[in-house]
Amino acid sequence: MSKKIAPVTQSDFIKAYRLMLTSRVLEEKLAGLYRAGMIKGGVFLGRGQEALSVSVGIQLRRGDIFAPLIRDQCGRLAFGDSVLDTLRTYLGSQLGSMRGRDGNIHRGRPRDGYYAMISHLGAMIPAVTGALLARRLKGEQGVVGATCIGEGGTSTGAFHEGLNAAAVEKLPLIVVVANNQYAYSTPNSRQYACTDLIDKAIGYGVGSHKADGTSLLDCLQTLRNAIHTAREGGGPQLVVADLLRLVGHGEHDDFAYLDPKLKKSAIGSDCVLSAEKHIIENGWHTAEELAAWRRETEEEINATADRVRREPSPDPSEDDWAALSRPEYREQYAAS
Repeated sequence: MSKKIAPVTQSDFIKAYRLMLTSRVLEEKLAGLYRAGMIKGGVFLGRGQEALSVSVGIQLRRGDIFAPLIRDQCGRLAFGDSVLDTLRTYLGSQLGSMRGRDGNIHRGRPRDGYYAMISHLGAMIPAVTGALLARRLKGEQGVVGATCIGEGGTSTGAFHEGLNAAAVEKLPLIVVVANNQYAYSTPNSRQYACTDLIDKAIGYGVGSHKADGTSLLDCLQTLRNAIHTAREGGGPQLVVADLLRLVGHGEHDDFAYLDPKLKKSAIGSDCVLSAEKHIIENGWHTAEELAAWRRETEEEINATADRVRREPSPDPSEDDWAALSRPEYREQYAAS
């Protein structure tokens, strides 16, 4: 590698933690709105996966590609999404980026490299692979693309085809696997037979990185290494982080199938609480200061939610929705 990889600093850690805190409080609000019947469709929380998610989004650059998954609210915020647009999308506001038209987990801004999720079953790997190849053909350099999946997604054809194509073309793709122990309710023992998911990297000829998904510091440094390697010409990188999803698959799922032993194990640690402990033990901030940050965040999110709830929802009789984005394309189609 031509450049030395900088270590994670106190400033890096605090910035990432603040995003984790915002994501956690925001998702608590979303869960409450869902239970109150104010959100249509599913709500899928990233509780327990914030450290991994933020470590992806916060270390990508302007011009890079990010294709998040259903539990990547924290990475979305780190990549430039906002609390306001998140709430507008979940509550179906006509003023949001999706204009109240699409499911709440499919939001994005493709022109900014923020891709709307097609599916959580590995489908974004070939999508980002194709986008990176297109960037190369256009002569763009220094761009990386990252996408996230769960361990269940590594069993799909899309995972194989996308990662294999990226490996053959030596594209700067980062595939981040949140090994959260359950593909919906299917445990890992019924999901894959290899000793460790990181072993799959060898078969595809891509770089491999293992992270402790409960540790913000380890996730930040591991993703920094993977992104740097891909950006410097090292080809695709597979990152696997072991952790535990701390909630059900969605707010409709009671998580009754959770093995209590996993909850009590090391991977059952809450990454947000672990990050707070790290901050306090290092003397960077006090518990009282962290509690004040949470209160400020709660006030901001509650106020934003109240504002969005007063905004108009789309009127299908007046909406100018069109599948073709450019007017000249729509005109050509109408004339044919």
